Amino acid sequence: MAINKHMQAALRLLSYPAAADLEKVYKIERALYTLKSSPLSPLYHLWDQKIESIDGTPIRVRIYTPKQQTSSQLLLFFHGGGWVFESVDTYNQVCKALAKATGCRIASVEYRRAPEFPFPVGLEDCYAAAKAIYANPEQFGVQPEDITLIGDSAGGNLTAAVSLLARDRGDFTVSQQILIYPATAADHSESSPFPSVHENGEGYLLTSYRVQEFMRLYAGQDDSAFTNPYFAPLLMKDLSHQPRTLVITAEFDPLRDEGEAYAAALSRAGAQVYLHRMPDALHGFISLPARFVQVQRAHALIAKFLGVDTVCADNTNRTGTGWTTQLKFSRRRFTGRTPRSSD
Repeated sequence: MAINKHMQAALRLLSYPAAADLEKVYKIERALYTLKSSPLSPLYHLWDQKIESIDGTPIRVRIYTPKQQTSSQLLLFFHGGGWVFESVDTYNQVCKALAKATGCRIASVEYRRAPEFPFPVGLEDCYAAAKAIYANPEQFGVQPEDITLIGDSAGGNLTAAVSLLARDRGDFTVSQQILIYPATAADHSESSPFPSVHENGEGYLLTSYRVQEFMRLYAGQDDSAFTNPYFAPLLMKDLSHQPRTLVITAEFDPLRDEGEAYAAALSRAGAQVYLHRMPDALHGFISLPARFVQVQRAHALIAKFLGVDTVCADNTNRTGTGWTTQLKFSRRRFTGRTPRSSD
């Protein structure tokens, strides 16, 4: 659905109020998110492997297996929610739909959330889960190279940070990652260099003010987090030896340009990167029901990136912004524009 003037007026009414103090209301909003959790089903189970985070806290991993498993690949999923909201439970439908669309198993990580557990606790939880799964791939019938990291929004941030940590710590090698409208930068204020923060920072559900609040709670009392590249991966000076990457951004999202800038930076550093800007899409669209065209297109893009057959509808390029070519930014400056489709 196109964002016409009537839709935009409705979105303004639904957008997070700038006056709301997230630190005071996050528990209420978190409870409201929990109400949308889909019921349990035989489609998934908990992995019985004991995983402990860096401080010894046990980490749960939920496994989703599609009824028709057509691929032996495993997607290691980190959910979004601003590091504050959402959970494995509230992402049941997202993971079930992704498993069905790709034919792959999904492993969804229950990492600890801010503000109770600020940076880097959630990141260390995700890293511990990834380390355990990469160390025991035979339990899933895969090789390490068959594992793909994937996350949306805050989960996209965690995905990128886990890939960087894996390179720097040397515990395992990430071969592929999928970043869906990821948070990669630290500044979403009026001084942000990204046009999308200013163009889409109000009136499109997620506001730039709310992004700043999310990051403040994720950082906790440590202001130095805002200069830490594992907190904001776009700050990483050395992005070499990063995995093959698919980045999907949303047209009307304040995080759009920083996601595309991270794709460009990875490409300049030598990674094989594919970028797609989803037209007429808002931040968080992957959580919509699978009947929405943006979700279907995202599933098709992910399936194509993984090299698996897809059962998604609308696999064609209707709008001229379908599957994009590999980014090649090593000899030219990234402009922030979406590459033309090769279809």
